[in-house]
Amino acid sequence: MQGLLIDPGTLPAECETLRAEVRTFLADAMQDVPRARRNRNWSGASAEFSRALGRRGWIGMTWPRRYGGHERSALERYVVLEELLAAGAPVGAHWVADRQSGPLLMRYAPDTLAPRLVPRIAAGEAFFCIGMSEPDAGSDLASIRTRAVKTAQGWVIDGRKVWTSGAHRAQHMIALVRTGDKGESRHAGLSQFLVDMDMPGLTVRPILNLLGEHDFNEVTFDAVCVPHEHLIGEEGQGWQQVGTELAFERSGPERYLSSTQLLLEMLDAANADDPRHAVALGRIVAQYGTLRQMSLGVAGMLARGENPALAAALVKDQGALVEQAMPDIAHDLFGSQADPDSTLAQAMQYATQAVPSFSLRGGTREVLRGIIAKGLALR
Repeated sequence: MQGLLIDPGTLPAECETLRAEVRTFLADAMQDVPRARRNRNWSGASAEFSRALGRRGWIGMTWPRRYGGHERSALERYVVLEELLAAGAPVGAHWVADRQSGPLLMRYAPDTLAPRLVPRIAAGEAFFCIGMSEPDAGSDLASIRTRAVKTAQGWVIDGRKVWTSGAHRAQHMIALVRTGDKGESRHAGLSQFLVDMDMPGLTVRPILNLLGEHDFNEVTFDAVCVPHEHLIGEEGQGWQQVGTELAFERSGPERYLSSTQLLLEMLDAANADDPRHAVALGRIVAQYGTLRQMSLGVAGMLARGENPALAAALVKDQGALVEQAMPDIAHDLFGSQADPDSTLAQAMQYATQAVPSFSLRGGTREVLRGIIAKGLALR
């Protein structure tokens, strides 16, 4: 049986210098943001905040300068992300574009789409959403039915996407659609397209989450015609390309730092003389420490040009387990004592309603564990 070893990550001295710079910036930029709003973590969005990060060179940090990037290391980027997440900064507007859309365009459309769009991503001015999930398809991307047909004018897309995060504020979508038959392989016949969100025939409808907030959307394509040059990569290679994209999606520290605000509130409210508090919170902090080392190890793999797909799936799966357990621990330790109007109570309420989605986004637990089992030759 093949094993999986994630080398613990270490940060060079320049990363700690950068960390101090980011903290100074956040202390000023976040001073008027209420603690309750920070609960949203990376799902909170502010176009103005994204532009401020772009001006500081903290979007597209590792990208080539010819695409508006800054050619800094993956570990430096990790430090910036870690500090933004710990502060509960409203980074959701540019998050998908920085994490996966920009790298995908640079890899598969380096001379066509990337020169036009990627510099705008790095500036915090272009926001993307991802069109993958569909009604009745669940987590089985190979069964999607949205179809694109090639015509003289362009590719005409018909179909529907659901659970599309941020579609209502994005200017662009990268959509996975069917352009051919499955044939012998159920993964064949899929392609990726850049879709401008203001195209005629495209409709975005809100899907409210358990908190009553609008983050998810249903996106309908009714004869949406996109230019031929908006095909990303090669026709029929969408499955291979989306695998690369999902590795980016699962590799960041957001996969275990989504409930940071609740942990901070619990630490502030903890009774140093109560052994139950010490044991429960000590266990969470230890788990965070382990996940951080694993996540830094993934960042190190990216820095060395290695494929982090298997390691990222493991970190994402384990991170969701830790975070989904935290609301129950908080209620057990503080539920009967917390002032209903306190920031602790607000964080507990928010996390209780938000954490069910943590094992869905970026791949369900079943999908991730299938990837892990296959990668470890367990099936």
